[in-house]
Amino acid sequence: MDEIVKAALAKWPNVPACHDWLALDARGDWFMRDERIQRAGPFPQVKGSAIRHDKLRAFIHRNYEADAQGAWYFQNGPQRVYVTLEAAPHVWRVDERGALQSHTGLAAQARQAWLDEAGRLFLEADLGFGIVHPQDMLAASDALERGDWPLAELPFAQMPARFGYQLHPQP
Repeated sequence: MDEIVKAALAKWPNVPACHDWLALDARGDWFMRDERIQRAGPFPQVKGSAIRHDKLRAFIHRNYEADAQGAWYFQNGPQRVYVTLEAAPHVWRVDERGALQSHTGLAAQARQAWLDEAGRLFLEADLGFGIVHPQDMLAASDALERGDWPLAELPFAQMPARFGYQLHPQP
């Protein structure tokens, strides 16, 4: 967590948390969801405004973590902004050697691969649980063929409870 964020938390410890305003899709893209977008429909059917500013994305990545109940959030100064997830808290990028990197830029080591009923590939890793980015499925399938990660099947609806995360944190 950034030092400036820690200082803001110390100065203003009781700022109410924010829900439904920030979302992460299954490709690792962030979306702002103002009140008008929230009224238009649920995420990901109605995504909102994509966050494209590199420095803002980097700030979110450095201050992105989970609480004890598995609700992921972005600590924006003194305010905790809970994140609505399309699929999982991490979106894994996989290179041709099978090396793994979270959408936040952190390297990880995969332990287990999981396939859901829609054919989406998820990885349990030392950093947590995430979905493989669709553009990296070829590299991921090569890693599976090499036996880098054991593969099992699990319905998507069971994944949040099994891996301890919330798709849509509530106040």
